[in-house]
Amino acid sequence: MTAATSSDTLAHAPWQSRFAHELPSMAEAWTPAAVPAPQALALNGALAQALGLDPDSMATPESLAVLAGNAVPAAARPVAQAYAGHQFGNFVPRLGDGRALLIGELPDRQGRLRDVALKGSGHTPFSRGGDGKAAQGPVLREFLISEAMHALGIPTTRSLAAVATGESVWRDRPLPGAVLARVAASHLRVGSFQYAAAWDAGGSLRALAEHAIERHQPEDADRPDRFLALLQGVARRQAALVARWMGVGFIHGVMNTDNMTISGETIDYGPCAFMEAYGPRTVFSSIDTAGRYAYANQPLIARWNLARLAECLLPLLSGDETQALHLATGVVDAFPALYRAEWLAVMRAKLGLPAADDEVDEALAQAFLALLQPRQIDFTRAFRALNSAAEGDESALRGLFAPEAQEALTAWLERWQARRAGAGAAERAAMRLANPVYIARNHQVEAALEAAQERADLAPFERLLAVVRAPFDERVEDAAFAEPAPPSVTAGYQTFCGT
Repeated sequence: MTAATSSDTLAHAPWQSRFAHELPSMAEAWTPAAVPAPQALALNGALAQALGLDPDSMATPESLAVLAGNAVPAAARPVAQAYAGHQFGNFVPRLGDGRALLIGELPDRQGRLRDVALKGSGHTPFSRGGDGKAAQGPVLREFLISEAMHALGIPTTRSLAAVATGESVWRDRPLPGAVLARVAASHLRVGSFQYAAAWDAGGSLRALAEHAIERHQPEDADRPDRFLALLQGVARRQAALVARWMGVGFIHGVMNTDNMTISGETIDYGPCAFMEAYGPRTVFSSIDTAGRYAYANQPLIARWNLARLAECLLPLLSGDETQALHLATGVVDAFPALYRAEWLAVMRAKLGLPAADDEVDEALAQAFLALLQPRQIDFTRAFRALNSAAEGDESALRGLFAPEAQEALTAWLERWQARRAGAGAAERAAMRLANPVYIARNHQVEAALEAAQERADLAPFERLLAVVRAPFDERVEDAAFAEPAPPSVTAGYQTFCGT
């Protein structure tokens, strides 16, 4: 690789501060807290290259100083973003970045503007008594899971770097600290609009909506009904996102309105987890005691969150309150059909079905899930086994079912094969890219994070990261990573917000 020019390095990249300049009432200018000894834990060279940066320059002291918060690029203007949110259904009018800072925006190699933010960079005006820091475990979790989601083809924020700070943070005990550098299409959330609607200082709601359209739907910028188009665009993106979550058994764990993006990217990997044994009511989050954000509830919550966004946009949709409500309600009421179409597209790919027959396909997919649920069969392994069944080898799939379930499975397979009449190479290729061999299985994630945080051993983390970055290609040497956790482990498994 040729030597990096100054514009290829993080400190001298073409930083912009569009959010900070366009929406001053929704941000607080702030400086990240300095840390004593920044050291790279994980660097994302591919993402750096996509941002027009030299990957080799990321490990230099100059870049690590930026990634840790010890230095701010001259062209950047760090801010803590303001937002509100419904947290488990309860509205909090002022939340904001309590341990994160938007450093600025960078254009990627396609010319698309990308946010770069630090997470764990210290106290901000929104910290509400917290220290604003992060421990290595949660930082590495987000790095790992966000890369796994990206490899699965699911829209997500991504991690540019995880940097050890050389200091301890106190939770229930001292833990080694770290900072995450996160890249996003934007950090605009449903909660951002809730904050603007609640406070609307200086017309910030309209300014925020215009900013969101410019970032995410520039093709609609000149439409007279552009704010309705924005709401419709968010609905489409969220329907597609959640359908893809459901297709890999991903449970976000905390779908508060401040954790749902306008861009349709997955954000905030706190108490998230991948479901193993299929169960619609599966919950792993220690704080979701009522199951509000259980696996099967995710599309329902997405619609609920969309309704909260629609409420915020009412003044912009029409000067006539009745008409505004009519327009907003139409978008919210259309969401279930949007989601169903996206979910069916995901399931058709997973089942290798040709063309489309909505009623038949939905019944076939639901019947397969109904076979899995009472038998506690692993979601990922069952769908992956269908790939082999499509090639004529049913042994892997049958091996997941007890003898007394074989008759029911045979009946379903006959229906499936009849529906697949006419399926060919294209459908088999779609199956291979829809049914992963490897996901970030919870026990493996926990083992990797424990080794890193408790013993300063990054080897298990790096091995697991390499596996989940190539989720569709079966490898003999990685067979252990396709195995589910023992039921005794899964039964008591809990995830935490990591704050």
